[in-house]
Amino acid sequence: FQEKIDMSTYPVESIRNFSIIAHVDHGKSTLADRLLEITGTIAKTDRNKQVLDKLQVERERGITVKAQSASLFYNHKGVNYLLNLIDTPGHVDFNYEVSRSLSACQGVILVVDANEGIQAQTVANFYLAFEAQLAIIPVINKIDLKHADPERVEKQIEKLFDIPVNECIRISAKQGTNIEKVLEKVIEKIPPPSFNTTDPLKALVFDSTFDHYRGVIANIALFGGEIEKGHKIVSAHTKKRYEVNEVGILTPNEQPTDKLYAGQVGYLIAGMKEVTEAQIGDTLFMHKQPVEPLPGFKSAKPMVFAGMYPVDQTEYNNLKSALERLTLNDSSVTVHRDSSLALGAGWRLGFLGLLHMEVFNQRLEQEYNMSVILTAPTVPYKAILSSAKLIKEYGKAEITIINPAQFPDKLSVSEYLEPTVLGTIVTPQEYIGKIIVLCQDRRAVQKDMLYIDEHRVMLKYLFPLNEIVVDFYDALKSLSSGYASFDYEDAGYQAADLIKMDILLNGNPVEELATIIHCDKAYATGKFLCERLKDAIPRQLFEIAIQAAIGKKIIARETLKAYRKNVVAKCYGGDITRRMKLLKRQAEGKKLMRKIGNVEVPRDAFIRVLKRQPDK
Repeated sequence: FQEKIDMSTYPVESIRNFSIIAHVDHGKSTLADRLLEITGTIAKTDRNKQVLDKLQVERERGITVKAQSASLFYNHKGVNYLLNLIDTPGHVDFNYEVSRSLSACQGVILVVDANEGIQAQTVANFYLAFEAQLAIIPVINKIDLKHADPERVEKQIEKLFDIPVNECIRISAKQGTNIEKVLEKVIEKIPPPSFNTTDPLKALVFDSTFDHYRGVIANIALFGGEIEKGHKIVSAHTKKRYEVNEVGILTPNEQPTDKLYAGQVGYLIAGMKEVTEAQIGDTLFMHKQPVEPLPGFKSAKPMVFAGMYPVDQTEYNNLKSALERLTLNDSSVTVHRDSSLALGAGWRLGFLGLLHMEVFNQRLEQEYNMSVILTAPTVPYKAILSSAKLIKEYGKAEITIINPAQFPDKLSVSEYLEPTVLGTIVTPQEYIGKIIVLCQDRRAVQKDMLYIDEHRVMLKYLFPLNEIVVDFYDALKSLSSGYASFDYEDAGYQAADLIKMDILLNGNPVEELATIIHCDKAYATGKFLCERLKDAIPRQLFEIAIQAAIGKKIIARETLKAYRKNVVAKCYGGDITRRMKLLKRQAEGKKLMRKIGNVEVPRDAFIRVLKRQPDK
């Protein structure tokens, strides 16, 4: 047990709060490791690889999912500095983790790979920091690689971001080259927080995790005042009162301290039972000393919805508690109860993107041993109603449709709206033709095209979200041999020609397989679904017609033939009419059977069709 650090020795002037932002795989977490080593926060060993990525998912995939913070102590020119570092994720889906982390900072380190140059996410993250008016320190990483071309990257940074070339620091995070220089730059360029310890307490909750023994651990940034054990605090969002049990700083691991002062970043445990109480973006203040709450964050908007069902209904309650505990740690997932005839009771979950959905599923499996069925992802559509009766029923003219089963009929709707996103693609120019074709296939509209330098092009497209949600990213990567990068942001709704496609088995619609789809894509998707179903449904003793229909119009059909007994096996020679009679009798029997037989679609057939298709 180490003695408690006295935080009062670090006045506001000697505090620096900063984040590391970059595109996926440009070396954010590795740079964080080196900074932790240099400041003596962790011991120097060969084992320090992405120390801040603690989740098993993060270690396996080599990505950062959750922003992590750490406090470093550094002596520069005889002054002791306290540096608060926040390592952020780089994927599009976790963009909102980044914007939250930036709210607790006064500056950022923008890492760019010397080999890859500027990529889509670099641009997006730069603008996040730029809009927050933070000091930006450009760092060019991986100069130890033999194909590294830092000069080219410097030119790109100057052209796109207007940052003069001489401000860029060239480093190699892996080998530790020039890392000291980064720390010096942080101390010189990033302003100290402009808060005062004499003000009333004001703390921003920018992240929260859940510990089974101590309840909610809130990561806070102090915007004024001080906080210590025993203080009575109130949350501005829920108006609940808490008593502070423990405060401290994260030197990746929690380290309790006596007090935290204005401008510092740390954690707080105050007997909150549910993570919903530690609302992210919430302001905490002293009881009886209310303050103006800080502007919160936009709550994350789910972009992708998928149904989640337990593989076996008896597991329902276990899955329920696992979901509750996992959503504690991941507040950006929205959960609605849902049930379906074939799959039983379950939930409709909203995710920020596909990677988010996969990571969530993987965490359920690894941390809670739950295996679940995830249906194919859909996006939220809107419909503007025209019939007075329906408007009265829903209470408003514009409704949001998450589940295809609730899709209103065309007659009672003046128009359907689908969500769109503004996508940015950064690619080497030799792949540009293929990529434009791909985007046109996905009903995208080109908005802008800019040459970053002689090799790199930045394309901007307006995409319908449902076109990119399943496999656009994979297609883009395989077309461009992995060089193109993609990033998107929400661009509101636009009118679209949407229809609901039903799947019929012998004329009866199957509710679970209904999909909402764009007119142009209906035929191809219908045909594809019918073919998949034909393989998945077991043959019966009667013929099954599998049809895709829009309203009354059938657009695709596959026929699953019946099992037949060989009735003519006993005929040997003889007249043809004998055979005809036997076959005719059989045919009549099958016809009768088809009338009264109903098709039970087994559960695993549903799962095979509804699951996302890796082969498509």
